Amino acid sequence: EGDLLFTVAKDPIVNVWYSVNGERLGTYNGHTGDTRHVLTGSADNSCRLWDCETGKQLALVKTSSAVRTCGFDFGGNIIMFSTDKQMGYQCFVSFFDLRDPSQIENNEPYMKIPCSDSKITSAVWGPLGEFIIAGHESGELNQFSAKVREQLSNVKEHTKQINDIQTSRDMTMFITASKDNTAKLFDCTTLEHLKTFRTERPVNSAALSPIFDHVVLGGGQEAMDVTTTSTRIGKFEARFFHLAFEEEFGRVKGHFGPINSVAFHPDGKSYSSGGEDGYVRIHYFDPQYFEFEFEA
Repeated sequence: EGDLLFTVAKDPIVNVWYSVNGERLGTYNGHTGDTRHVLTGSADNSCRLWDCETGKQLALVKTSSAVRTCGFDFGGNIIMFSTDKQMGYQCFVSFFDLRDPSQIENNEPYMKIPCSDSKITSAVWGPLGEFIIAGHESGELNQFSAKVREQLSNVKEHTKQINDIQTSRDMTMFITASKDNTAKLFDCTTLEHLKTFRTERPVNSAALSPIFDHVVLGGGQEAMDVTTTSTRIGKFEARFFHLAFEEEFGRVKGHFGPINSVAFHPDGKSYSSGGEDGYVRIHYFDPQYFEFEFEA
């Protein structure tokens, strides 16, 4: 609903905040609106389901390697997560139906798809929960069916790792962020490449405005190189592009390290960014932002 912002970092804690004022609620304590469940995946080789309001752990799925991505389907009944290719284990995508408690209890998904060629680095559900869209370390994009054990389609428009995938509000399109210094817009159903947004540094995250034809990108140079350069050279601004014209029209400074994640509020009046500097920033758009768009 947009009233809460959930954040994760390189520690085992999931925090929840009021998005309107940045007040920290802690780890699922206090009133938290109508959201019921939270799903988290971790490098501790587990995927966990939580009750949002009480913070109680509802389910624990143990894995053989780190959980890289996870998410609920359209109806909130099915979860998917992918595991890393490491320590002799290959990458898998697993699907669990929460309406069947035995799947969680026995740690047996109703479907498990191997990804032997290149590990999944980002994944989201497609429209109506029919399939998931997965981005790979190699730059490839796949559609995996959530009904039958097969790959539906495959494209390779990026030359390096895909760091993030986010869908549009109506789930007809999605945007990818890649280490190849670009973000790209695709059709959810056909995987047709529609637009490209170019930068000079790796793009770690990209999001689509729910109300305007706007895109926000976050990134910067590799985190391991940050200490050797200034913030000016590092290019840590959030960058705004027009969805149709692919032209950059604004930048927002603030972070003094690479931006790892960006997300629009569901009402489109603000966006958040999380950086390698350890800060989460919530940015509210000026009234002129909306006046300019409506005039245009």
